[in-house]
Amino acid sequence: MDKRTFLKATAITTAGIIINPMVGCQQTPDKTANDNKNQAAETSTGGFTLPALAYSFDALAPNIDAQTMEIHHDKHHAGYVKKLNAAVKGTAFEGKTLEEIIKSVSDKDSDTAVRNNGGGHFNHSLFWSVIGPAEASGQPEGQLADAINAAFGDVDKFKEAFSTASSSVFGSGWAWLCVGADKKLFITTTPNQDNPLMASLVEQTGTPILGIDVWEHAYYLNYQNRRGDYISNFYNVVDWNNVSERFAALA
Repeated sequence: MDKRTFLKATAITTAGIIINPMVGCQQTPDKTANDNKNQAAETSTGGFTLPALAYSFDALAPNIDAQTMEIHHDKHHAGYVKKLNAAVKGTAFEGKTLEEIIKSVSDKDSDTAVRNNGGGHFNHSLFWSVIGPAEASGQPEGQLADAINAAFGDVDKFKEAFSTASSSVFGSGWAWLCVGADKKLFITTTPNQDNPLMASLVEQTGTPILGIDVWEHAYYLNYQNRRGDYISNFYNVVDWNNVSERFAALA
């Protein structure tokens, strides 16, 4: 896939997840951008679906290996989708969009399954779209670069702060670059499959535009216990064009 085709595919996915997180969440058999039939928000039965990847499993190697990508996408993410569909059935969450669910879950025991699996589905759908082959990675530019400089000093200082946050997550969770209500960028972390849109569960609410999965299943086959190496190499596969588009839609 050439860079122009890849960026076109990720731009479509980006717009869908910002405006309606479930656009782009239907699995296609070959999981590539060449069969771009993954734009439906729901299946005909109203269930959430697994988004197809816009690149092959081995496209991010050696930064993220093919086996990890396949297991992460086809097993872990698929499991969240299946369990989310079961968890919302017959509840007040049934019929709501994924973003509506994420924003309204609470810490009540009755919300636990929806919180965990809805978060897992939302978080991974974003994750797949903000990473890609290294040749499409680039660097922050334009509005996003200006916002990073204003919030952190420069891109290198942002990466240092983001790496520190990612490394500090105890156990399983995520680190995020978010846009706050004031349109300014901030970095935060969440445990498990929580994310910064879960207003009743987080200290600072914001819209994530970049996230790194630091659950061990995201890196252990290749990096074992070297989370720091995984985080360092993560920047080699960040699709900054996608992140920039997300920021521009919110700024």
